[in-house]
Amino acid sequence: MLKEIALFLAAAVIAVPLFKRLGLGAVLGYLFAGLLIGPSGLGLIEGVERVLHVSEFGVVLLMFVIGLELQISRLWRLRAHVFGLGGAQVLLTAAALTGCAIALGLPSDAAIVAGFALAMSSTAFVLQMLAERKELADHHGRAAFSILLFQDIAVIPFLALLPLL
Repeated sequence: MLKEIALFLAAAVIAVPLFKRLGLGAVLGYLFAGLLIGPSGLGLIEGVERVLHVSEFGVVLLMFVIGLELQISRLWRLRAHVFGLGGAQVLLTAAALTGCAIALGLPSDAAIVAGFALAMSSTAFVLQMLAERKELADHHGRAAFSILLFQDIAVIPFLALLPLL
């Protein structure tokens, strides 16, 4: 595992500054580095299952950090955006994508799962990109944050309801 960690760090140290210099952002640098060293690229990382467990831990830590930065007073101020705008985005996008999946011949239960999954965004990527551009405090940054927060919250009940489909 130490070899994989060293490869990840080396790839990130090279790719992220290069992509930032090109004006593409750190997120694309991380994605490129992962594609390059992964099994579909140079094949330097082979134990994908082991890496997956470490990456899941990283996502948990990221969500913990986001939770630490989120103040209850800010959440209360954003409640209309979180539940209104965020709820509308998830429901409308999931419904539209579910309809498309059914039209393409997917069974309804698979279409619902695919529609909901595709309605989600990556909180880590979007927040990183907004922070790099210093847009988190702007109107669209707050709206994006609200939608992302609702998506993160909505995953829990959806996963609980998944066995009923």
